[in-house]
Amino acid sequence: MGGPKYPSNFKSYVNHSPVNIKGIMVTEVAFIPTSQARVLSLRFISSICPTRKDQNLKNPLLSWKEEESILEREGGRSELRMATQFPDDFKCPISLEIMSDPVILSSGHTFDRSSIQRWLDSGHRTCPITKLPLSEHPSLIPNHALRSLISNYTLVSAPKPQPHPEPQTLIATLTSPSSPLHSKLHSLDQLNQFSKRNPAFRRRLTESGAVSAVLNCVGSEDSSLQEKALSLLLNLSLDDDNKVGLVAEGAIGRIVAALHGRSPDCRAVAATMLTSLAVVEVNRATIGTYPYAIRALVSLLRDGKGREKKEAATALYAICSFPDNRRRAVECGAVPILIRIADSGLERAVEVLGLLAKCKEGREEMEKFNGCVKILVRVLRNGSSRGVQYALMTLNSLCSNGDGMCLETMKEGVLEICMGLVEDDNEKVRRNASSLVQTLQGKH
Repeated sequence: MGGPKYPSNFKSYVNHSPVNIKGIMVTEVAFIPTSQARVLSLRFISSICPTRKDQNLKNPLLSWKEEESILEREGGRSELRMATQFPDDFKCPISLEIMSDPVILSSGHTFDRSSIQRWLDSGHRTCPITKLPLSEHPSLIPNHALRSLISNYTLVSAPKPQPHPEPQTLIATLTSPSSPLHSKLHSLDQLNQFSKRNPAFRRRLTESGAVSAVLNCVGSEDSSLQEKALSLLLNLSLDDDNKVGLVAEGAIGRIVAALHGRSPDCRAVAATMLTSLAVVEVNRATIGTYPYAIRALVSLLRDGKGREKKEAATALYAICSFPDNRRRAVECGAVPILIRIADSGLERAVEVLGLLAKCKEGREEMEKFNGCVKILVRVLRNGSSRGVQYALMTLNSLCSNGDGMCLETMKEGVLEICMGLVEDDNEKVRRNASSLVQTLQGKH
């Protein structure tokens, strides 16, 4: 048999390979027989990333070692069963789809070429993951090693896919006045099941006119039907092309109405839906100008429970990345609500405050709130790295534009705290701490 010989421990082989991962993967894996390639790939990925601490994964790939043992024991039969399960490292961080043309950005992170190119073509010059600045004309380096490993991983003959139900049949059930509720719920369950991980099926759905039928279900008085319809809209919005189309078909009005619904789960999913739509900049402007959209999120932030508050804050963060929406959020009374929520421990509220502090109206409201600086200082002392980053950003905006806030910040011992944070492991924390130190020292 041609090709190099490989040690039984794949990790020791990789240590001698000229290419490692994330700039990841192996140059000579193409020479490994298919059944071995899959086992060794699993072994390798498990050894270098046993858990994904950098992401809040609901279902981490805990079955790799089980897959390995099954493959070694049962051979090709297990390959057929497992072929469609991919490690998350094979997925583009932007599209969450398996990468077909992985490229490495100068930040060191790997993306699918089409996804990162769309990001760059939209005018972004920061890494989507680290947010660090990129050059004006970023280079995209092909990740041949990762592409080779993905290719070998998919060489196994996949099981015949289960036939998808015809979208038209399921949509007809949703639109028919004579369809009982349980039939509509079943149709939505099927549509959700097949659309969640299948871009082709999502395209078929949108092309077959499903959106208007689903939006009608979002307007239903039945909370179960409404929630399943919102979940389906969320699946459809996974594709960037659909985000603008959904808004054009009137999705915002239905979603805003759902924010006032009776079901907490529906309200939370509706807020998540706005977050998804706001990924596209033109949608942020549209959502912001839509009557009561931001006001409904602020109301949910004030009156909702745990998950609702978090999703509402996340949606506000996405929408307020568009500058004009910051003033609108402030006018809706967001600032005092966000400060109180930040004091209760929801750091996402601090992130929104960091954005609102960039506008004059936001800073004025923060200055009026008694104890705002004390609350932000508590985040500096006890918060996560991201919370600390945005607390620093907020304080820097306040101190840069007001001597009174600067004096109060100094009294709370922030300068001493920042002196310690300039040595922090997190680069963004260090940068924001240094900036705040310069601001405070420049004022006194």
